[in-house]
Amino acid sequence: MKGKVAAMAAMIGLAAALAQVPAKAEENFGSPELIAAAKAEGRLVYYTANFAEVEQQVIKEFNKHFPEIKVEMVRAPGGQLITRVKTEAAAGKLIADVVDHSDRALMAELTDLFQDYTPPNAADYNPAAQISPKLWPRATLVWSIAYNTELVKDPPKSWMDLTKPQYDKMIGQVFAESGGTTWTRIMFERQVLGEDYWAKQAATHPVLYPSGAPTSDALVRGEVAIAPLLYNAIYPKQKEGAPIQIFFPPEGAPVNPYATGIPKTAAHPNAAKLFLNWCLSKEGQTFMIKELGNLTSLKVAPVYPEGFDPKVVKVWYPNFDQYVKLHAVWVADWDKIYGYRQ
Repeated sequence: MKGKVAAMAAMIGLAAALAQVPAKAEENFGSPELIAAAKAEGRLVYYTANFAEVEQQVIKEFNKHFPEIKVEMVRAPGGQLITRVKTEAAAGKLIADVVDHSDRALMAELTDLFQDYTPPNAADYNPAAQISPKLWPRATLVWSIAYNTELVKDPPKSWMDLTKPQYDKMIGQVFAESGGTTWTRIMFERQVLGEDYWAKQAATHPVLYPSGAPTSDALVRGEVAIAPLLYNAIYPKQKEGAPIQIFFPPEGAPVNPYATGIPKTAAHPNAAKLFLNWCLSKEGQTFMIKELGNLTSLKVAPVYPEGFDPKVVKVWYPNFDQYVKLHAVWVADWDKIYGYRQ
């Protein structure tokens, strides 16, 4: 009888221990007190300049851990989002609990709006990806080159190949003024590929688009055959079966870390911290790499996108001072070379 009682007690103890596993796993994203406070708040308002479809997947994955917290997303293009944040803040009506933006220069101007925030794994992040201790690289996007396999039988293998006359009128490009991610790419082109790269590339008469979404759509439809694109803009279409091949050129992979923070006026600061803690965690970053086509600003990447060999492809971060100071003049130069007018 004593043996049966002991066995039953052991089974109860094991069941109790197993029941605690999810709770212990959750604690990797914050203290029990933070998690309890976040669940009590029950919601957060999330402003982002990223693709809505992408962020909906992030929210869905976060809610697997924390279904009690409703994430209300407000998505707007880069410039519009900054204008909204400035306007609401000036009126004392900023409703965002988290602001997530691709243009770090624009976010740097708003640093005073944000509260102090540090994720549990702060020491694991590359300092080059940060512009302020208050703002963190929740998402890190990487540039690639993609082509339509039904249209291109002799595909490019490098950035310099995009200057070849054989690709005349076959290439799609996002124009320079579209935002921070594209500015990162064109800055890389001039600094790494040479000051004459734009002129050589423009000589192929590329079709210009306002952002990555219409460029990737045009590539899938066959309106253009080749395009430099953010990997997360084209990877989902490849996953869905589009006739697309993607590669990371050996001269370098320009990356654009986002700047993400929690406003001082956040009405749901604990839910905001928990959401960012999860996004910045190894689990969150792994999800965004494997499922969404991001890279990461963690010093040690948990995984890499398919086809990305860190021994071959060098990750390129822009110098932030130059990122800010060179922008206006270089974008104007690019517009002139490519014949772009707003």
